[in-house]
Amino acid sequence: MDTAADWLAIFILIVVPIGGIALFWLVHILPEKIAEKKHHPQKDAIKTLCLLSLVFGGLLWPLAWLWAYTKPVLNKMAYGTDKHEDYYKELAHAQAGDARELKDDVTRLRGELDTLAAKGTVPEELASIREQLVELEARLVEPRAPVREG
Repeated sequence: MDTAADWLAIFILIVVPIGGIALFWLVHILPEKIAEKKHHPQKDAIKTLCLLSLVFGGLLWPLAWLWAYTKPVLNKMAYGTDKHEDYYKELAHAQAGDARELKDDVTRLRGELDTLAAKGTVPEELASIREQLVELEARLVEPRAPVREG
């Protein structure tokens, strides 16, 4: 019985406080995660408020929570956007990937039409489509690789 009590005491004295601190930390970074997910334009300030809330024992946490869920109307009026600048960087990166895929698809289709033309006569509709693909391929510019900052 003494051995079980010793292990229980060790568990309570070591594991429970570590678990409590971890739970306290995870709850206090929730507003920061919400702001990042919603691309809140003031997510850096919300992150700072979450860290300050840890220092002040959680008193500022409800403010950070409310701030993360607000729609930044005044920010849109002042700056013309209600999204963080990272949102537009991610969007531009995604569009560059889409443009690269489109160029690859056009090149692949033109290659398949060239293969059909090499095998024999190609109907007039396919020949005009091939010409359109050649024109489109010339207009598509290869997107630059994203520049890494830092």
